[in-house]
Amino acid sequence: MQTDRVARIPSGRLRQLGPVNWVLAKLAARWLGASEMHLFTTLGYRQSLFWTWLLYGGRLLRGRLPRIDTELVILRVAHVRSCEYELQHHRRMARAAGLDAQTQAAIFAWPDVPDSDGPRKVLSARQQALLKATDELVKDRSITAATWQQLASHLDRPRLIEFCMLANQYDGLAATITALQIPLDFPR
Repeated sequence: MQTDRVARIPSGRLRQLGPVNWVLAKLAARWLGASEMHLFTTLGYRQSLFWTWLLYGGRLLRGRLPRIDTELVILRVAHVRSCEYELQHHRRMARAAGLDAQTQAAIFAWPDVPDSDGPRKVLSARQQALLKATDELVKDRSITAATWQQLASHLDRPRLIEFCMLANQYDGLAATITALQIPLDFPR
């Protein structure tokens, strides 16, 4: 779990980020209502790589998967990887996409809650398939045939591909955030 550690790479400023990345980081922070968006001021050091990652990540956020599915997968990856940075940002985005507090609690409790306790009843069959596939992909680096069948009953081929890329993108991002010890944008 991310703690209040010192960043391994200090936040870049105009000189390190270049004018484009510096402006992007400032605009993102303003949009969030944060004093700084540490992810951008850190990854922005790798200027053109940052732009490519930003385009790729943005395309996955607004891909063919419904936004509610996208945020469910991101929340689950962040929870499994104990990435508080991702959780801070995507709890709010998930709410805006339609995942209320009860549904988010069910996502975080999955699968260790008996059906009678409610969280599985809060989650649709589609959401349960997405959670199961996300857990397998992140933890085992693969998806079993049974889980794939379950997921394929809800997603077409392009969305199956997008699901895999989305889960792996946010898993890799969580690992990067943790390795670089990127500080939270909003203090706890």
